[in-house]
Amino acid sequence: MIKRSKLELTWYNKDKALIPLNEGKYGYAWVEPTDPRYCQTRPLVFDKRFTARQGNKDDSTTYSERADFLPQDDNLLILGESGDVLEALTRSPEISDKYVGQVKCIYIDPPFNTAQSFASYEDNLEHSVWLTMMRDCLLNMRTLLSDNGLIWVHLDDVENHRMKLLLDEIFGVENFVAEFIWQKRTSKSNDADISISHDTIICFAKDRGKIRKTLNKIPLKAEFKNLDDDPRGPWKTAPFAAPGHRPNMEYPITLPSGRVITPPVGRCWPRPLEGYEALLKDGRIWFGPKGDAAPPQIKRFQSEIDSVVVPDTFWKAEELGSTTTAKREIQALFPGTDPFSTPKPERLLERIIHIATDPGDIVLDCFAGSGTTAAVAQKMGRRWVTCELVEDTFHRFTKPRLEKVINNEDYGGITLTKGKRLDATKTGLPERLDPEDAQRLTSLLNKAIQDEPELKINPAIKAVKNLVKTKKSKDTVNWRGGGGFTVAHLAPECFDYDPELRLTFLTEAAEGETLVRSIAANLGFYLSSGDSYFDGHYNRKRLAVVEGLVDKAKVDEAISHLPEGCSVDIAATMVDEDVRDYLSSFENGSRIIHIPFGVFPNAPSNPDEDDKVEIVEPISIVDSREDR
Repeated sequence: MIKRSKLELTWYNKDKALIPLNEGKYGYAWVEPTDPRYCQTRPLVFDKRFTARQGNKDDSTTYSERADFLPQDDNLLILGESGDVLEALTRSPEISDKYVGQVKCIYIDPPFNTAQSFASYEDNLEHSVWLTMMRDCLLNMRTLLSDNGLIWVHLDDVENHRMKLLLDEIFGVENFVAEFIWQKRTSKSNDADISISHDTIICFAKDRGKIRKTLNKIPLKAEFKNLDDDPRGPWKTAPFAAPGHRPNMEYPITLPSGRVITPPVGRCWPRPLEGYEALLKDGRIWFGPKGDAAPPQIKRFQSEIDSVVVPDTFWKAEELGSTTTAKREIQALFPGTDPFSTPKPERLLERIIHIATDPGDIVLDCFAGSGTTAAVAQKMGRRWVTCELVEDTFHRFTKPRLEKVINNEDYGGITLTKGKRLDATKTGLPERLDPEDAQRLTSLLNKAIQDEPELKINPAIKAVKNLVKTKKSKDTVNWRGGGGFTVAHLAPECFDYDPELRLTFLTEAAEGETLVRSIAANLGFYLSSGDSYFDGHYNRKRLAVVEGLVDKAKVDEAISHLPEGCSVDIAATMVDEDVRDYLSSFENGSRIIHIPFGVFPNAPSNPDEDDKVEIVEPISIVDSREDR
């Protein structure tokens, strides 16, 4: 259901629908929303299941808490076009029961529509086509999202502004959460007019009022240390200063060195004199290792500080990785290949999934690419469902990558957390110098004297190195493999439509089990596997699919095997009106449905020259989402 508002985005053919022209590539045709080619549901066909066991721990290795999460095996990898897959997830009863209203986090990295060619794909859908495609996907995604779920849409500045209006329309302006900026590159493009350094990720909630208590905060990355062996444990400092002019907070302070200081110009102390004296008495004022800080600082103990903070909206590459980081991750998995032009790093997806979900929650990405979203979700103990349109991408990258993840053959991305640089001095690093800075200083110093043998043994140089000495902690393992996923694909189309003749007809694939599955999905029946008389069921109604003419004998057989109080829908490719009347005479609500006309009773049927199909130029895209 679209949220109506006073401000609404409109575009060419907004009232029309799109159907794919070819399997495995982008190319669409405009049709009426009642066209059977658009309305039909293509059920999922389950192909193969992949599973693996979680690896054992090694006593010599450091593991995080996440390494003990239960690997999820209730995951789904689908080959197929995103719109058709989303419709299968929302309309096929067996699968919709599992996913409708149950998905906690949706992340999509759709075609950016940049109107340019990359090494591995074309990305130039016409705006109205792109908007219609995205609208139909978003409507189904909203259905799948849980009441306290979030959707994250990753784009650049080509379609971002239009997407925001589209999300306003579908999810409601009141459900906007935030717009996040991800620094995707740190280098400059001097061959461009403007060097674009970021992408935008728009976040909306299904219901803004229900997410406040479900959003996870981000771990605080402050460095705590205990330079004075305080029994209260590690601490970090905060400035003992405040902006403004307040006479009762501008007293002189005598440092342990005997030097007397006053607040800097334009500032005052943050506490009146009695407050300062109370902190001093409690050992919460730090004057620096030499007792001569200017100004002093407040000690804040790790045990007293919340270890997490709310996420902000600017995400730096140094923290979450860049496209360069992501390319290295892919190249490590698939040596000698460069399958995507602007991939996404695992740490970026880790941040999103961490904020939006908890272990066991479902994550959806319907533009899988190389499978980054699913890989990260698996490593974080979440369930996932993802799909990929391009068969070559699916078999060369998406599926192999996820196999590597469960088989514990993926050692990159968030599998490991690199060890931190730690203070290795006896008295503590100099004030305002953290271990990373100290390591950089040591590295620069070594480079500066690499050709100076005398300086290498100089006592003063050695003293400086000892003053900034650091060490590296062990890497931490966050993932030990395990879990599994099921591979599926979309069933063939069983229905086609001739807009000139206004006629719905069956395809060559519409026979046997394929036809049964299609009819059950399109009429909303669960499949009745193992039932000798009926092909589907829904509450107290049964389904029988007949290829050919349904006669009185078949009606009598169906009626005789009906459970008490039930009715039957007999869907047949040939129907005799006398038999239809005969079935209705039983007065139990049973009916005969013609295949295909009765399956799509609202299909266009009145000839009109204005309603001819308009073809959208086919777009061949190897992969338009780069890397997920």
